[in-house]
Amino acid sequence: MASLRITDLVFRWPRQAAACLDISYLELAPGERVFLHGPSGSGKSSLLGLLGGVTLPEQGSIELLGTDITRLGGRARDHFRAEHIGFLFQQFNLLPWLSAIDNVVLPCTFSARRRQRAGNVPHVEAARMLRHLDLGEALWRKPAGELSMGQQQRVAAARALIGRPEILIADEPTSALDAERQQAFIDLLLQESAAVGATLVFVSHDQRLAGHFDRIIALDDINRAASGLNV
Repeated sequence: MASLRITDLVFRWPRQAAACLDISYLELAPGERVFLHGPSGSGKSSLLGLLGGVTLPEQGSIELLGTDITRLGGRARDHFRAEHIGFLFQQFNLLPWLSAIDNVVLPCTFSARRRQRAGNVPHVEAARMLRHLDLGEALWRKPAGELSMGQQQRVAAARALIGRPEILIADEPTSALDAERQQAFIDLLLQESAAVGATLVFVSHDQRLAGHFDRIIALDDINRAASGLNV
């Protein structure tokens, strides 16, 4: 069973005449590590929103772990995402009033499955990952809104990884990190995804990072609506 399969996908934003995504077919194998790249405006963020079930296509199917999420209602999509997908957003989406470590364990609050996969002691697992990402213990109890951009990005990375989701989606995840911490982050991401055979979709414009991945996909090569995009 494929971990991800897209068939005859068409998506356009409201009041937009032309489709911004038109993908005939894309399949990713379990455990595959994919580097997806494309210029600004190529539809990367739109595609990630569809894969996460945040938005729905005009037509076509998106199967994740054998479930066509386009056929699920909104609440069911939210539940599926919480259970099975680790999402690392470019804007982090941390809760600024919560401490760094409490932000990390949030997925285990919403998903009993991910809590169990974190060893049923999510704060211990969160601490392990924050250490690996070189976030000092003195910062763990600080509100996330008081952290630097690079520190917030490392917290967001640990949050996406906790509970070992089967699919990891990372949207420009290294943009706020220096070279040393960027390497530590990629090492952790690859290590954690390999440990459970998770499929990793890593989106970036920085093609210097592509060598870490099994497969490289240029979005323009699979998107038949690539010309004239404004996404």
